[in-house]
Amino acid sequence: MTSKVVYTGGLRTAATHLRSGSIIETDAPVDNHGKGERFSPTDLVATALASCMVTTIGISAEVHGLNIDGAVCQVEKIMAAEPRRIAEIRVLLEFPMGQQYTDKQKTIIENIANTCPVLVSLHPDCKKTLTINW
Repeated sequence: MTSKVVYTGGLRTAATHLRSGSIIETDAPVDNHGKGERFSPTDLVATALASCMVTTIGISAEVHGLNIDGAVCQVEKIMAAEPRRIAEIRVLLEFPMGQQYTDKQKTIIENIANTCPVLVSLHPDCKKTLTINW
């Protein structure tokens, strides 16, 4: 088992990661009857995409001796209706100022980001837009 999710009432859940015991609480978004005081489940999907991208890049960076410490992902989730779903996830990946990467390193990083496990698991109808600021 990976996690346990408990509905705590008021359109909220508490998800416990069974191995570590860490907890993530969710709330329904304001546009869907919630208070919007925590990540919504769809926020977590969009955030998981960015986290997966930068984590898999980090794995490769360690192997190739690159430093990506301080890299930042900004995430925007765009919802659609009928049926309600994530229509697009936009990720802006910004690398630290002063870091220089060769064209080959940039290509490796872009390929890793565009083939991370979360990205390839998302439905093909969900548009994924990645912008990288070097």
